[in-house]
Amino acid sequence: MKLLVVGSGGREHALVWKLALSPHVTRMWCAPGNAGVAEERLARNQSPVECVNIWAEDLAKQPAFALENRPDLTVIGPDNPLALGMVDLFQANGLRVWGPNRKAAQFEASKIFSQNFMERHAIPTAHAGTFSGPAEAKKFAVALGGKCAVKADGLALGKGVLLTSSVAEAERAIDEIMVGKAFGAAGSRVVIQEFLEGTEVSLHALCDGKTARLFPTSQDHKRALDGDLGPNTGGMGAYSPTPFLTDAELADTAKKVLTPFMAGCMAEGIDYRGILYPGVMLTRNGPKVLEFNARFGDPEAQVYLTRLENDLVELLDASVSGTLDQVKLKWGAMASVCVVMASGGYPGS
Repeated sequence: MKLLVVGSGGREHALVWKLALSPHVTRMWCAPGNAGVAEERLARNQSPVECVNIWAEDLAKQPAFALENRPDLTVIGPDNPLALGMVDLFQANGLRVWGPNRKAAQFEASKIFSQNFMERHAIPTAHAGTFSGPAEAKKFAVALGGKCAVKADGLALGKGVLLTSSVAEAERAIDEIMVGKAFGAAGSRVVIQEFLEGTEVSLHALCDGKTARLFPTSQDHKRALDGDLGPNTGGMGAYSPTPFLTDAELADTAKKVLTPFMAGCMAEGIDYRGILYPGVMLTRNGPKVLEFNARFGDPEAQVYLTRLENDLVELLDASVSGTLDQVKLKWGAMASVCVVMASGGYPGS
């Protein structure tokens, strides 16, 4: 098989590394890839992974490259190309592609869409309101006593959430997002959720439109500094498994989150194929979904893919084909840790 991986980050490097171990793969491109990706070799024939200088979000050049080189499967890593409908473009050109289509990617592309979906389908989540103007948003934040999560509706590279503990902080956060446009157009609307206390875990499930296969637990660290201090980031590191959920509790969480999610998607004509990544808070009142992501987490992908014992090519093929009900996931017993090195001042400029 020939594969094309779209993206350039640590997540895509982990995907390339894992896919390159498959005996099915005879050639692989990564667009645009990175210097580390370019050092990977295919297990089958030791040929190098070829980096192609095409921006991940280039909706013209990515499908054109695929039409010219005919990969048997394209794997789309980042959130933006999914939200922009790259899967739909590949499918319209008769190309086999893995990842949620534009309709399904709305779960990450719009936090308002996601919040409304959870409320429609009784998926446990925080009490929340959605707003298109700062005045109404501030009234709701006051009603919550200022203890809330203020979230830009659109994509903001994992950084569009501001946690506040007072009314003054909440009002500043709303102004920063809606008036100061800290996250650009992503902040033209906001979701404000009650601040949930507990332990946050990252859950991942591989989906094929009707079946969801749950991964073991992982946890990433969003705050920039030790001791859960500092601003929210795109992720400062991750590990798997976590000590917070037993197998029985994980199964119960899946029943409360994944079962109504998949049923809701089918009822609303959303064909969800790819990774579903719910961020879940384990509260005193049970698990509650903070948000949905429509792709592997970064850095969670790094810890999951180093523990996964299945052939990833076969899993992604089953996800695209709708045959995940015939597949069992296999995981190594070892723990895995990913450490992130970031520029000084991150997540600021």
